[in-house]
Amino acid sequence: MSKTEKQYDDQIAMCKELFLKKTKDYGTSWRILRPSSLTDQIYIKASRIRSIDEKGDSKVDEPADDAFRAMVNYGLMALIQLEHPVSDSLDVELSFDDAKRHYEHFADIVRSLMLAKNHDYGEAWRDMRISSMTDLILMKLLRIKQIEENDGKTIVSEGLDSNYMDIINYALFCLIKMSENEV
Repeated sequence: MSKTEKQYDDQIAMCKELFLKKTKDYGTSWRILRPSSLTDQIYIKASRIRSIDEKGDSKVDEPADDAFRAMVNYGLMALIQLEHPVSDSLDVELSFDDAKRHYEHFADIVRSLMLAKNHDYGEAWRDMRISSMTDLILMKLLRIKQIEENDGKTIVSEGLDSNYMDIINYALFCLIKMSENEV
């Protein structure tokens, strides 16, 4: 296993632990959210990180790593919602085991994408700034919003799922870079 794979697995494990703890606390109440609402939640987190970066300080005690973990989890929730939409507001609940299984399924798909892109791009993200990756996340979110406005249809572009997967991976890369700076 490469250094990146180990770091990636460690970060996604922390995200998953948080997701599972919140699922125990709240159930799967997030299932009521449409993918567009999850897009907005990710946007709020990414915008906050950019705003703090530009202002140089924060008035709310939420570390950037918590916001990136939230982006990972909201992104995985969005992938779940795209594949398993809620048809009725009374049909929102998933069992803990089903929520965990869906989370792990999509986390595995996103990890496979990361490995393929890291092979092709030579881990270029390691030379990027966290601020640049935050900007790329925001750009992907604006793309998602446009695709949502087009009822999910694209002509030549990647779909919603590909953009969510890229966001998840960029957020995980930011978490890796932040953890390296702590050492």
